[in-house]
Amino acid sequence: MSEDFGTVDRRPLATVLAANLVSITGNCLTYMGVPWFVLQSTGSAAKAGTVAFCTLLPAVLAALVSGPVIDRMGRRRVSVASDLACGVAVAAIPLLQFAGILQFWMLCVLMAMTGLFRAPGATARGVLLPTLAGRAGMPLTRAAGLYDGAARCAAMTGSALGGVLIAVLGPENVLLVDAATFAVAAPLFAFGVRGLPEARAQRRCEPMSLRAYRRELTDGYRFVAATPLLLGLCLMTLVTRGLDQGWSAVLLPVDAREDLDGAVDLGLLNAVFGVCALTGALVYGAVGSRFRRWPVFTIAFLIGGLPRFVVAAFTDTFTPLAVTMAVEGLAFGVLNPIMATVTYETVPEELRSRVLSATTASVQLVTPLGGLAAGFLVDSAGLSTTLLAVGGVYLLATLCPVVFPAWSQMDSTGSPRSRSEGSPLRGSGPKRM
Repeated sequence: MSEDFGTVDRRPLATVLAANLVSITGNCLTYMGVPWFVLQSTGSAAKAGTVAFCTLLPAVLAALVSGPVIDRMGRRRVSVASDLACGVAVAAIPLLQFAGILQFWMLCVLMAMTGLFRAPGATARGVLLPTLAGRAGMPLTRAAGLYDGAARCAAMTGSALGGVLIAVLGPENVLLVDAATFAVAAPLFAFGVRGLPEARAQRRCEPMSLRAYRRELTDGYRFVAATPLLLGLCLMTLVTRGLDQGWSAVLLPVDAREDLDGAVDLGLLNAVFGVCALTGALVYGAVGSRFRRWPVFTIAFLIGGLPRFVVAAFTDTFTPLAVTMAVEGLAFGVLNPIMATVTYETVPEELRSRVLSATTASVQLVTPLGGLAAGFLVDSAGLSTTLLAVGGVYLLATLCPVVFPAWSQMDSTGSPRSRSEGSPLRGSGPKRM
């Protein structure tokens, strides 16, 4: 599915991919630098989990209510404002630390600010992907693979740099580098989408009011609730995102500190995962249209779930965990392009901001609790027990596509028949990740 704009222009897509690359690289530096800073300064896994909770809860709240705001303000404005606000909040952390006045509650508040502004900005960029693919004359599956590939490349770059920079510069200076990436990403995105009608504020016949806002907001949630496949994706991803957050924010950093060689190994493990996930996303973008989505998605999620938790629980050496994360990275690389393609094929353009905000909020509802719960479980039950418990829950979640029949609809969302029948795809009413 790609929209026909007559003239092929790949520059907007390329510029947005570059802006995402820079911005997400900075995010990865924060995700590594802040937990390491907390562990280094307090030695408490519970406090590291608390910071992760404070970061992600505002992101969920913002996603819950930001859909109509993105449409009214314009996707370009929201994305640029998001990057600038995040840059200021991240820069304040090391500056306050250097001044000797940073307290734990201040760190929590500043990280909450980054979460509050990051979610609307990410949604505003994501909803433009079908438009950018159409202008580039590119199939949506390939564009989704490139979009996720850019994010994976950023994760790889940020992880590879993060471990080394933390060891060489210290976590405080790494956060200054992160703030600089936001300052680059904001004008880059603004330049890339200038002139795109879809990036501007949408005109409404009805003036802004509490009633209009409430109606527009509920449109997105009603559409998700009326579409079994989207609802299933949201529920499954809700669970796995929370477990992944516990892994990345607490379990893996604690394992690296206690059983491996510290921040450098942490960075290398994340980099290995990032390289393989990038490879998986690009390969799927190139050849994914040849395969049925449902079996590929199901097998990839099963491979990417339980194994890393088991290996981390039963080994204290780098190589087995690195090999496991490499295989899981390849598997996970195909998931986001599949979910993005299914979502874009299912949701009409006029509802994308609201539906993507709804799905983003839905899948992140448990995410803030992931790091918090993992931190307290490690402190009370120990690392190995927590790894096995979390891995077991992950396995149960990844069995959902095997058990429930709605998942087989992944292979029919883009067909003309599915769009013309009485599904909610084209309804006049209310119509990640």
